[in-house]
Amino acid sequence: MPPRSGFIFVTDFSKARSELVSNLLKRGYVSKPEVAAALRKVPREEFVPGGLRGEAYVDTPLPIGSGQTISAPHMVAMMSEALDLRPGHKVLEVGGGSGYHAAVAAELVSPEGHVFTVERIEELAESARENISRTGYSGSVTVVLSDGSIGLPEEAPFDRIFVACGAPSVPGPLKAQLKDGGVMIVPVGGRMFQELVKVERKGDDYRTHDLGGCVFVPLIGEHGY
Repeated sequence: MPPRSGFIFVTDFSKARSELVSNLLKRGYVSKPEVAAALRKVPREEFVPGGLRGEAYVDTPLPIGSGQTISAPHMVAMMSEALDLRPGHKVLEVGGGSGYHAAVAAELVSPEGHVFTVERIEELAESARENISRTGYSGSVTVVLSDGSIGLPEEAPFDRIFVACGAPSVPGPLKAQLKDGGVMIVPVGGRMFQELVKVERKGDDYRTHDLGGCVFVPLIGEHGY
């Protein structure tokens, strides 16, 4: 994939990553030291197509093939902050993409925790496995090829669930697979624009809070579009 015009390209990825996190801190997207540390450690350039590596630390979504994108760093930061990921948590991600967000989550739940990331597109699932393995996260991330809208019942319940694609409503199976006291983040709305919704389970009660507007690719599946 050739570089796109209008972007600043970098080769010192470590420096660019540090500068990006510093900017996210200044802009208020990051406040928790552990989230900042995770973002500083995970090499986003390893999770984008080769021709886009120079754009890895531009705060924007990037195409990863099959009509899908890797989320902008500020969105990964926002979701990580809202999820309040802790060591030992069992986590489900829906919409694994290239594996970047799962790797960030793995940094936050390690060493005892684990992230299961579900991707419906076989080519992306294979690429995510390669990226996860190459960057050393295979022990804490499992990539599953499946319809993420139905969750992963064989591994439920989950302490945390996050959805990296826009759903028409909060999928029922994901609510059911959330542990009592657990938290889920899911974009809810149309196929183009959504509201980022935080769901907190208290017994059979699910409390929701809007976290602001967002733009994700649509959730495709039995409980999506």
